Amino acid sequence: KSDADGSNNGARVGAALAEDGGKSEAKRLVETDSEGSIGAEFGDEVLEPEPKQKSDDIKDKSSDAYHAKVTAKAGTTAGLVTGLIKELRPKQWVKNVLVLAVPFAAGQILDPSVLGHAVVAFIVFSMAASGIYFVNDAIDVEADRQHPTKRNRPIAAGLIPLPIAYAVCVLLLGGSLLISGLTSMSLFMVMAVYIAVQLGYCFGLKHQPVIDLCIVASGFLLRAIAGGAAAGLVITQWFYLIVAFGSLFMVAGKRYAEVKLAMETGAKIRKSLKAYSPSYLRFVWAIAAAITIMSYALWAYDIREFEMSRWGLISIVPMVVAILRYAVDIDKGVAGEPEEVVLKDKVLMVLGLILAGCLFLAFYL
Repeated sequence: KSDADGSNNGARVGAALAEDGGKSEAKRLVETDSEGSIGAEFGDEVLEPEPKQKSDDIKDKSSDAYHAKVTAKAGTTAGLVTGLIKELRPKQWVKNVLVLAVPFAAGQILDPSVLGHAVVAFIVFSMAASGIYFVNDAIDVEADRQHPTKRNRPIAAGLIPLPIAYAVCVLLLGGSLLISGLTSMSLFMVMAVYIAVQLGYCFGLKHQPVIDLCIVASGFLLRAIAGGAAAGLVITQWFYLIVAFGSLFMVAGKRYAEVKLAMETGAKIRKSLKAYSPSYLRFVWAIAAAITIMSYALWAYDIREFEMSRWGLISIVPMVVAILRYAVDIDKGVAGEPEEVVLKDKVLMVLGLILAGCLFLAFYL
């Protein structure tokens, strides 16, 4: 009996330690999110860390010492240049690779003209997205200055004066529309819709439940559409359904991670997330995953019919496995930015390469 009780007590202690460790890790993720980017699109209001003891560590991005180091460059040319580069957020441009999806799926990615138009779409989307970041941070500058880590953002820290921020925003958004118009009217219309929707998001729609999910997901869809619009390509509706619901699947996963972290750490959450429960977000990403898989299967059968290749059907296997693998990360509550999830999961990367290889064989051989 003594041994049995000891084993049971040991198991209970082990379980308690594991639970505490998980909560500590979740809390660490929130506290170290210095850019405010956990599940964020365009720097909207994200999880706010719990109040903690002030630190004098210059490496701690929530400390006064680190903030003083950042603001010391305010009013200098070097600080302005550094701030402008950081505010552009070039790391987020990786999302714009989606503009290559339609040319690739149309079997035209090796055509220099089509590839050139896709590159233009990538450039204008990068300009527009960076312009939106400037708008969002300029609007939220006062709120950011009250936040322990967001106060280090270039505009909030005073590295970029508000007039310059708005001027750069106009240049980026206006330049994006101008280049799009010179490339093709279809691309211009896509960019105009994207900018209008994202500005609406910045000016209040990000606080509306469900609407915020749809707007963030639409950003991925419009990127895919832009690649085809720039080159004048036509592609089956199944492909757009795949991108639309695949995006919703990932966005719901990001929101689920936010809600789960908030529940485990007691952190404050943005207004729209107060309307979501973990079970509702599970419902959303489960439905989105099912529609994505169904649409992909139907598209794969189209590939077999028009390309006379079975590789499209074979690609269903890595596609489904990849969805299931991504769902594991969502279920753990660690699904942040899609590109970060993929880059941190080597199995997902391998599945993505296998999927791309199958589609390459279907379209180009």
